[in-house]
Amino acid sequence: MNIYVLLKRTFDTEEKIVISNGEINEDGAEFIINPYDEYAVEEAIQIRDEHGGEITVVTVGGEESEKELRTALAMGCDKAVLINTEEDLEESDQYSTAKIIAEYLKEQEVDLILAGNVAIDSGSGQVGPRVAEILGMPYVTTITKLDIDGNKATVVRDVEGDSEIIETTLPLLITAQQGLNEPRYPSLPGIMKAKKKPLEELELDDLDLDEDDVAPKTKTIEIYLPPKKEAGKILAGDIPDQVKELVSLLHSEAKVL
Repeated sequence: MNIYVLLKRTFDTEEKIVISNGEINEDGAEFIINPYDEYAVEEAIQIRDEHGGEITVVTVGGEESEKELRTALAMGCDKAVLINTEEDLEESDQYSTAKIIAEYLKEQEVDLILAGNVAIDSGSGQVGPRVAEILGMPYVTTITKLDIDGNKATVVRDVEGDSEIIETTLPLLITAQQGLNEPRYPSLPGIMKAKKKPLEELELDDLDLDEDDVAPKTKTIEIYLPPKKEAGKILAGDIPDQVKELVSLLHSEAKVL
């Protein structure tokens, strides 16, 4: 089985995020594998171990993304592909990323593609479904269970507090939701083996793409932190008076009435 995992390098949201001039200041920021992509990596490893095959982890970005790819290899993936856009693209968006990944996958024999449900930085959840649409392949998002029997896949999908069971066929793209599995930590032997596993680096020219082909469809105008929460108010007096004051505040200050 030929399994591909789409991976994104994201900043660690447990670290302090600094905004400068409407952009995230990356100086000194800690970067990690997008946590939802870790579920995809773990699921791919479990499927490979059960059904056989090979796992290729793919990312789009710069040279610094090699660290996260090596981590995925240390977890158990077989090989990695870095599509380096550092010199070709000044700006990109989910469309750009999906177009580049899909162009690479068009030339591969694909049985299963796994991606994270969303990236914790942008939170759009677009790349996986966009890749599937470009490739003309079925996809199921926010999955919490995946069973494969030959060419048939049975998927349990999270639907806002409930579950939906879907049957489909391979090739298939799925996006992983929290609860699908418990991602493993790279072991010391895995880290040592990862250094010798193949990591291929490609550029847009290698995919017969140029900058115009993958020009972003959207532009981020500004990034800003949410406003600080104001201190709550404690209402005093009799209950009828508190109710009147509460209604007044909801109307005049909160503006929800």
